[in-house]
Amino acid sequence: MVKFIITFTRAENLDVFENAYNDLLALVERMPNIQRRQVVNVLGSPSGEAPYYRLLEIYFDSVEAMQEALRSKAGQEAGGELGRRFVAGTYAAYYADVFEEAGGSTPV
Repeated sequence: MVKFIITFTRAENLDVFENAYNDLLALVERMPNIQRRQVVNVLGSPSGEAPYYRLLEIYFDSVEAMQEALRSKAGQEAGGELGRRFVAGTYAAYYADVFEEAGGSTPV
């Protein structure tokens, strides 16, 4: 499984950010091949203020499925919305390979 991650820093105007984010999310949800979507609202950091305000994680079965989704009409619209509605430097996008394991500890 792979995921496409968009990280957002804290906006100066949260109302403007939330409106733009909700519009972006509506476009993302129309993309094909999505297996799971997670919205992560960052609460803080043990070392002080967290560098991120929100993360959007979109999961796909494969790199090929993700690329197909990003190249789709909805994916292109979402990418355009990201570039138009969010200030450069306040967000970043990444691809990641995902490894998940049930449980939260290693047996001793």
